[in-house]
Amino acid sequence: MLYSLLEKLKEAKIPISVREYLTLLDCLNSNLINSKIDDFYFIAKTSLIKDERYFDKFDKIFSEIFKKHESLSEALKPTLEIPEEWIKKSIERIFTKEEIEKLKSTGTFEDLIDKFKEVFKKQEKRHQGGNKWIGTSGTSPFGAYGYNPEGIRIGQNKSINKRAVKVWDQRKYKDLDDTVEIGTRNIKIALRRLRSFARSGKEEKFDIKETIKSTANNAGYLEIKMKKERKNNVKVLLLIDSGGSMDEWVKVCSELFSASKSEFKNLEYYYFHNCIYEKVWKSNYLRDTDSLDTLSLINTYSADWKLVFLGDASMSPYEILAPGGSVDHWNKETGEYWLKKMVSFYRRSVWINPIKYEYWEYTPSISIIKKIFNEKMFPLNLSGIDNAMQELK
Repeated sequence: MLYSLLEKLKEAKIPISVREYLTLLDCLNSNLINSKIDDFYFIAKTSLIKDERYFDKFDKIFSEIFKKHESLSEALKPTLEIPEEWIKKSIERIFTKEEIEKLKSTGTFEDLIDKFKEVFKKQEKRHQGGNKWIGTSGTSPFGAYGYNPEGIRIGQNKSINKRAVKVWDQRKYKDLDDTVEIGTRNIKIALRRLRSFARSGKEEKFDIKETIKSTANNAGYLEIKMKKERKNNVKVLLLIDSGGSMDEWVKVCSELFSASKSEFKNLEYYYFHNCIYEKVWKSNYLRDTDSLDTLSLINTYSADWKLVFLGDASMSPYEILAPGGSVDHWNKETGEYWLKKMVSFYRRSVWINPIKYEYWEYTPSISIIKKIFNEKMFPLNLSGIDNAMQELK
């Protein structure tokens, strides 16, 4: 506990030398205080802090560390408790290259589902480190914290090897934050290439040039001329993949989303997970009350809307090509069916991918989606956004 106090004070950049630390130890060894935490607080503050500017920081850190303890002996006694994070980490098995090369896929997607149903019916207890049952740290296609070329992930809060073709778990995602302030205006400037202005609405803006011209032609009699205001008439439909493997890209995607909200007044956005199917969602909680049928989406937003997909396109190929391939539910039509339907309906569409371009070839699903989008997939960087806007325009 004493070491934790010193570590926190160092992290807060409070200057403490070895001399101050030894002074505190001398005070403790000399029994200058009793076992009360309050007494220890005063002697520690006097020994360690030599500048009153750091008193407030010391008070906050001390309170955070010792607030649960009533006596000094209780606070400073050694503890044998193992941090919960260490316990969780211990079940994450690390596999050698030789072990990984020996493992093979179950077969087709249907074979995997059938085998899962069979194992689920027979299993009666918990398993760890095996290659057949639903368990942890093994090579079975079913479970958590292990490895298999293609499997069903159960009871694991995040992806580790990015090999699961289906996830049996409750999924909760966060909406992207449209209030994130961009550190640089470069993204906004790149998005502005798509803007197209036209005069529309009521004639409510004063036209000084036409007023001067008409007044001169009228022998000096004032004739005020008005004109319609120029407005950006570009309409953007943004479909966002969020959750799962997209978690590591939340910051940069939030920046793009915030910039889009700022630049395009006619912007509508919906969420999906991994691949689009028969429904999309207005919020990332994926509740049925927030969902909209994909066919209704197409009927609501006409073909002149610019369609933009934002996602890493990293998933099992089954999620795109197989009925029932979705990790969240059983889909009747394939993801490929819905992607092609949207690409063929909207006149202009692109896919923006946060993964670096040089890594795309290592993920089969990226190549599949890129082909569906007629090679119109762009990386989420300034050059990629600029090229995407040119394509949409």
